[in-house]
Amino acid sequence: MTTAPPAMGGGTPDPLHVLREYRNLAPWNLRDLSVVVGAVLDASAVTPINAAARAAPSERTIRFYVTRGLVSPPEGRGTAATYSYRHFLQLLAIKLRQMEGATLAAITKDMHDQTGDVLERRCAQVLGASLPLPDRLALKGAEAMPRGRSGRALTAWLTRDAGKATDGPSTWRRIPVTRGVELHVDADHPLSRMGVDVAAVAETIRQALAKML
Repeated sequence: MTTAPPAMGGGTPDPLHVLREYRNLAPWNLRDLSVVVGAVLDASAVTPINAAARAAPSERTIRFYVTRGLVSPPEGRGTAATYSYRHFLQLLAIKLRQMEGATLAAITKDMHDQTGDVLERRCAQVLGASLPLPDRLALKGAEAMPRGRSGRALTAWLTRDAGKATDGPSTWRRIPVTRGVELHVDADHPLSRMGVDVAAVAETIRQALAKML
């Protein structure tokens, strides 16, 4: 269970403390690291120099960064390789610098022997208030949900939030199922936040209703 990060003035969570919440998801395999970093970049308010600069890092791209020395080698090899919070920071720092227009050569020079504290502060400063807490990441569909420890942590957070009683106003999404039947889903529910295929949800409910009737 996570605690709310300390807030700055005006009640806004400190980006540095929000960023450190991601340590609870480590270690990652290559796929999960790519998914989580991509989701953070998607949520970023940073305007990239060009569209390609914002592209989420693919598994192949991460391997390339490792061979170039931009990202530290993972623990283990092959499918057993795992990536830590430092790898997460390195990858975020590289992509944010690219979004600012820096060349790979310049980034390589900047990243040389840079400590984790420096990377952490820089990423937090650039992302600022646009950095979401891990349980607020907009993961695109079930296929994008990280597996392993990070997947279990995110699933637990999503489930916890879905069961919360809401005292204030909330936004609801309507999903037509069949004639006379409509599903209302809170915008904070995992069905909304994970980008689940609405048509698939409606079909599942139709099948369940058919069995009941």
